[in-house]
Order: sequence, then structure tokens, then C-alpha cells
Amino acid sequence: MKPFRFQKFIVNQSPYVFRVGTDAVLLGAMAGNRSEPNYRAETILEIGCGTGIISLMLAQRFPNAKLLGLDIAPEAANLAAENFSNSPFSERMKSVCADFKYFNSYEKFDLIISNPPYFAENTSEKDKLARQTVELNFVELIQNSVKFLMPKGIFSVIIPAESANYFIEKSECEGLHIVTKINIFGIEGGVLRRVILEFCFEKPNQVLEEIMTIEKSPRQYSYEYLELTNDFHVFHLK
Repeated sequence: MKPFRFQKFIVNQSPYVFRVGTDAVLLGAMAGNRSEPNYRAETILEIGCGTGIISLMLAQRFPNAKLLGLDIAPEAANLAAENFSNSPFSERMKSVCADFKYFNSYEKFDLIISNPPYFAENTSEKDKLARQTVELNFVELIQNSVKFLMPKGIFSVIIPAESANYFIEKSECEGLHIVTKINIFGIEGGVLRRVILEFCFEKPNQVLEEIMTIEKSPRQYSYEYLELTNDFHVFHLK
């Protein structure tokens, strides 16, 4: 498969690992600094790192951070390790093959991120671990993230819009409060498809809510998307 090229790094891909997609790019560009623009994470954990693209974007955005990517699939963990090693940020990045439900670490993290599997288990075998909640469901993701989040840390995910209320409710049950909600539309005037949700232990005075539209018309990126990814995509703003 063709590698995915950004300005400062290349992501090699594989037919056995979920490909680079817009969801990952959005989370990599937006996680951790919407409600706190000067936020600086020093330790970052990605759950289900796949190719490693989100962690690589965060390594670029947070130049002092150390990043750990976990994936239950050996093919993904190995591919992420290869992409980390080939990047300018290699000394700060590590990939581990591990089941997050049984993951153990003495270290806690300033930022925990995930583009998690969200389809119910079904008969499709295509990208099953990456797409279906076979090995990790939302409640397990939330409960285990709480264990490793620093007291002032941020937990950030991108999920289908229809799952947002459920995810917020389950997070509240575990002591996490919603601080940021970014509603993502694929095209101007279209249907709300995705949301980025961010949580912390301290309840905010007000939840930051934003709208992001990816395309202003078919195959024409919006100005806000180009501006957001200007430091990453090769087709950046002039």
C-alpha cells in the first residue's frame, strides 16, 4: 500500500492494519488544546494506535512529550513501531502490543487519546479489531483510562455522533466530566457524523462546544479544515 505523506513524517500502511483516515487526522490535530490553548502534555498514551498517525501528529504538536502507543494486534503495533522509528520524533515514541483491558503501568499520562472501535460485533471480518467492539467496548475504554489519567489530565476520543450521549453518561459514572465537544460535519449542510469528546476529573464552569466542517463542497476542503491541518498535510494553505 502507498505510504501516507505528511510534511514532516511518512506513515507506511499495510493491508492488515486500519488505514489512515480523516477521523485520525482530526483527533491528531485537535486533541488536548481546544479548551486550554496553551496546554502542554508531557506524557501521552494512545489506545489502539494502528499505523501510529495520531501519536505522530501529537509528537509534532507537543515537542517535549513522550508518547506510548498500544495496540492489541501485533501487525499494528509493529507497523506503528516502524513508523515511529522512521520519524523525526523516534527518541520520544514507543509502540507496545498489549490488550488495554490488562495493561499495567506505574506511569500516568497527561493526555490519553483513542479513535476506538465503535461498531457492534457483526459477521464482517474486515478490520474487525479496529472497527468492532470485540476486544474493547466504550465502558472498558473509559474505566481503564481513568486508572492512568493524571489528576489534571485530558481524555480525548473521536466517536460517532449518535454515541455521544451514551459515552458522556458512562464517563460521568467514572468521575470524568465533559469539557469539550466538537461536532464534525463531513460536508457543509450535511449530517452530523462524528464528535470529538474531551474529559477531565474537574468539572468545568462551561463546556466548550464547536463545529468543524471538513468539506465546503464535494472534494473541496473547507478553509477551517485546511487551517487546522496546515502544519501537517502537504496541501496546506498558502
